[in-house]
Amino acid sequence: MSVNPNLAQDVWKDVGEHVQFTVLRLKRADQQADREAIQEFADRYTAILRSLKIRDADPKTGESSLKASFGFSYGAFDYLFPDAPKPHELEEFTGLKGPKYEMPATGGDLFFHLRANNEAVVYEAQTQFMRFLGDIAEVVDETKGFRYFEGRAIIGFVDGTEAPQIEDAADYALIGDEDPDYINGSYAFAQKWLHDMDFWNKMKTEHQERAVGREKFTDLELEDEDKLPNAHNLSSNVEIDGEEQKIVRMNVPFSEPASGKTGTYFIGYARHWEVTKTMCQQMLDMSDFLLTFSTLLTGQLFFIPSRPTLEAIADGEL
Repeated sequence: MSVNPNLAQDVWKDVGEHVQFTVLRLKRADQQADREAIQEFADRYTAILRSLKIRDADPKTGESSLKASFGFSYGAFDYLFPDAPKPHELEEFTGLKGPKYEMPATGGDLFFHLRANNEAVVYEAQTQFMRFLGDIAEVVDETKGFRYFEGRAIIGFVDGTEAPQIEDAADYALIGDEDPDYINGSYAFAQKWLHDMDFWNKMKTEHQERAVGREKFTDLELEDEDKLPNAHNLSSNVEIDGEEQKIVRMNVPFSEPASGKTGTYFIGYARHWEVTKTMCQQMLDMSDFLLTFSTLLTGQLFFIPSRPTLEAIADGEL
């Protein structure tokens, strides 16, 4: 069986106008009851999305802007499906350390990434999900993101230039024949950054460009000699056996501007968790400049099942 994007959840670079990330923790009061509730939810999840896509459809094109992905952490997968083989690279994320900075590991069992052009659609989707999950799970984190000008990151630079184009994304985002039990699934790494925007905004544009490795307005990449040694596009560029590795990544802005709380919710979808993990470790080892004015609040790895795997969960076959 080969990779088929039509059988995958929405693990593509499509930030959307309105975005919501939700992480839930299972209460673990009754394992069998929790398992049955997740089976029902897996069935309801796809039905809810189908219904909302009809309600959200553009009257001219018939297309909906709603995109969604849902997945499980290692702990949740082990708890809910103890007899099932685990995805090959799914592990308990315990955090990463560098010489100066750390990326923390935080709790969470269930993960949702929703985006649409209409905030009401995002609201309705998560609200309906919680009708089936509210009794068995509690909220760990709920973050509302938005599309910044021209799809830029909150620091003002074009986001995701190095991410693969949509037509090439499947090979980088979807699990392949190396794990036939979970083909067309994906590994999602979710991480919440809080930025000191006063620090960043007081920097001259030329210094910001050297820190990121690109021109701010045009997005043209700088020559290596013009970049800082720990420029972001140097530290996040991973090669294995001389070949550049890519993931599908999005940096979604979030903010409480009156309170001065502004940051980035990073989501990276990958065929191989090892690629994302190596990228994060390299950012720490090189003390990526973005870390100098940022505080990392969360970090967790999730497995995003394919649509057929969700159907198997709904049928009690996993």
